[in-house]
Amino acid sequence: MKIGYLGPKNSFTYQATNAAFLNQTQLAFSTIQKCLEATIAKEVDMAVIPIENSLEGSVHASMDYLFHSKELTVQQEIILPIRQQLMATNPGIPEVIMSHPQALAQSQAYLSAHYPDVAIVQTPSTTYAAEYATSHPQEKVAAIASKQAAAAFGLTIIGQDIQDNDQNETRFWVITRKDKPTESTSKVTQGKLSFFLTLPSNQPGVLHKMLAAFAWRGIDLAKIESRPLKTSLGQYYFIIDLAVEDNVALAYYAFEEVSLLGAKIRVLGPYEIRIVK
Repeated sequence: MKIGYLGPKNSFTYQATNAAFLNQTQLAFSTIQKCLEATIAKEVDMAVIPIENSLEGSVHASMDYLFHSKELTVQQEIILPIRQQLMATNPGIPEVIMSHPQALAQSQAYLSAHYPDVAIVQTPSTTYAAEYATSHPQEKVAAIASKQAAAAFGLTIIGQDIQDNDQNETRFWVITRKDKPTESTSKVTQGKLSFFLTLPSNQPGVLHKMLAAFAWRGIDLAKIESRPLKTSLGQYYFIIDLAVEDNVALAYYAFEEVSLLGAKIRVLGPYEIRIVK
């Protein structure tokens, strides 16, 4: 089985992929779009992409592509603890600190306290930053990346676990094609079920009417978020996560009720949750 993931190697997405598919063939892609396009084209069987970070929120590139792609669904969620490390070729004070924008944002308090005057440079990935620091030791560059990246590129960790919040976690989704055979949804007893919701009209109380279909059935909404439809100003779609146990059938009854009220629904899942320690 071939598994695509948002690369490069030693990224946090790579770690999440290893947690679920250690013994499978893994292919890195430079963007989320390319990763998902490869899944649709059957170049890979599944794809692992980031969906949400507990500090920085949703990964909009993932959400928007999935919303506009009807061929894909979610098979599994992987929750990975994110531990950021500051690394360099030598322990001296760096002149530049490089990393992916999210890693920099997740370490903002540490950087402000310890390196307030050091230049900050954004890079395409944390792995890119670590590789750059290794290949340019004369520039006194430090990188923010994972412990795996430090080991892979022979860098010294000069700041350990520098993320602003020890509860920093990222959700990843394992994406597969809808036409790919999967286990029966009746076998999913613990986990989530997500769906995209587009409202029939912008009227007072219309979202409340839709959500009431889940409330009176006792279905827990784990998350609700709006994203612009990119059609005209003020038009949105919603991504909603449901916590499901043995009530998957009830959720589908709620979907039917919401559809009868004029809303458009596209379901992702249900899927199980894997927590990486």
